[in-house]
Amino acid sequence: MQGSVDGFTYGLVTPLVAYFMAFLGGALGLRCTTRSMLVARSWRAGWLVLGSAAIGSGIWTMHFVAMMGFTVEGTPIHYDRPTTFASLGVAIVMVGIGIFIVGYRGATGTALFTGGTITGLGVASMHYLGMAGMRLSGKLEYNTLTVSASVVIAVVAATAALWAAGQVRGFLWSVGASLVMGLAVSGMHYVGMAALSVHLHGTSSTPTGDSPAALLAPMMIGPLVFLCLAGVVVLFDPLMVMGRPDWTPTENRPGIPAHSVAPRPGRRTPSRTGQVRGHRSSRTPQSR
Repeated sequence: MQGSVDGFTYGLVTPLVAYFMAFLGGALGLRCTTRSMLVARSWRAGWLVLGSAAIGSGIWTMHFVAMMGFTVEGTPIHYDRPTTFASLGVAIVMVGIGIFIVGYRGATGTALFTGGTITGLGVASMHYLGMAGMRLSGKLEYNTLTVSASVVIAVVAATAALWAAGQVRGFLWSVGASLVMGLAVSGMHYVGMAALSVHLHGTSSTPTGDSPAALLAPMMIGPLVFLCLAGVVVLFDPLMVMGRPDWTPTENRPGIPAHSVAPRPGRRTPSRTGQVRGHRSSRTPQSR
């Protein structure tokens, strides 16, 4: 028997809250990624780890907030706790791999494509692993074409977000990129849910696992506290908030002398002519 699926039990409440969580995690994560490009390599890994955890926590929380509004008529829904929290680990690790590639190789060319692909696959893996942890009296079936579309959306969104993080154009630029990223991640979620159909079992049975309400408390306490702490770091670091629009990556590369960096617009450079003239004027008649 085909089950009637409803993804908007609470109307627009869960989609809007889920979008905000995706936006918040993306905003903090992208600013941390940007910040990592403004520091020496010894500090870079710490900022990238913080950014990975922020984005992973944000998209994971977004998914399960959205799932609070998901119901199937005729059967209660429960969640397997180990599988559910394993999806959080997958999100953080895979997003972290993509962010580290871009953080150390730059947000261009092959590095951007590779990092964006891995990060996008991490978002999609988190979604479908989280769905695998759902327990109900029925069988989940997916439309392959729609699932493929959701994965493409995740990869494109992640690539665009990492490209934006590498531009280092200030706080407003990052906020705009985070709004787009939140929209794309939420869109990927609901496209993935549109691929789902539920075939209920003929015999009624009580699924094992935690109810959505039982998962809500630890979900909100853990990742939300972390996101708040990451937000405090952002607020108390003016350089990460405002960025440096005139920054060039070459300035922070170890081993590159300062005179090899192209001058910024509006900055005066020493006049070689003046130096030469000064040198010549110091010569004595005998040295000529």
